[in-house]
Amino acid sequence: MPGDTAPHVVEDFFGVIRLLSDGSVVRADQAVLMRAEPPFLDVPGVQWKDAVYDAARGLKVRLYRPSPSSVAAGEGGSINNKLPVLVHFHGGGYCVGSYDQLGGADYLRRRLAADLPAVVLSVQYRLAPEHRLPAAIEDGAAFLAWLRAQAALGAGAEPWLAESADFAWTFLSGVSAGANLAHHLAVRAGSGQVALAPVRLAGCALLSAFFGGVERTAAESDPPDGVSLTVEMADQLWRMALPEGATRDHPLANVFGPDSPDLEPVALPPVLVEAPEVDVLRDRVLLYAARLKEMGKAVELAAFKGEQHGFSVLRWGEANEELIRILKRFVGQMK
Repeated sequence: MPGDTAPHVVEDFFGVIRLLSDGSVVRADQAVLMRAEPPFLDVPGVQWKDAVYDAARGLKVRLYRPSPSSVAAGEGGSINNKLPVLVHFHGGGYCVGSYDQLGGADYLRRRLAADLPAVVLSVQYRLAPEHRLPAAIEDGAAFLAWLRAQAALGAGAEPWLAESADFAWTFLSGVSAGANLAHHLAVRAGSGQVALAPVRLAGCALLSAFFGGVERTAAESDPPDGVSLTVEMADQLWRMALPEGATRDHPLANVFGPDSPDLEPVALPPVLVEAPEVDVLRDRVLLYAARLKEMGKAVELAAFKGEQHGFSVLRWGEANEELIRILKRFVGQMK
């Protein structure tokens, strides 16, 4: 009928997210986004459980740790068998994914817990477009405040943290959007916006970081064959994740954009940057590492020839084993 203003779909992300013109969101099972994968094997000796870190928003963290009996002094832990803490944020363009996602994401976290070894904390954060950025960044900051409070409690902390965590040996990590989130939290901490003590941020591990920008890079203009994330997918995710009306030059997408803060005075910890070759974001990741090096920051670049964006959670092969070895060495040398 004339004048009918019924909401219509303005964004449709593979049927999993439908954003309507009135701002409402209809979600379907995101499992349809998962490609057929070979079954991931169990990782013996790794325990896990969930805890709530933000009761008001119902946000949780999944804790993974190797069983205490499997950790011997001198094999990754400190002399008192305390382990490094790896705070980990999942990927999904800030719009999909979850802290408790199974498959490759869960397998990666289990392997990190077992092989580093480490206490791995998989953090839930609110998703866009229901909660546009900076909601996820604020959730990450809230988690760090919770972790700081746990460290201050000592023996009164969450039991697994009290028993196993060396808070002075803490890392921020993430895959794709999770790596973007980890970067922004490190900047907040390094610029004094987020207090951490007695937690000490020893390093960051950014895997297939999800960065953006209005001006196309060479890899975005001429994408390599076989990418797992297309330019169109990345654009759509940024449209749904960023504040309404923002462009991809928003500081949360383009960390070297016209309105982005200067990173040179920021006290960033050492950063490990994983850069897969078959990725439309490859040039942005390489530029990130190069610019930080130019500023005198401690940066290690781990390039993976023939691998796709997010390969660490898509399947498991020799590249993943190499990534685990690199992470183990990186974490070990930051003690």
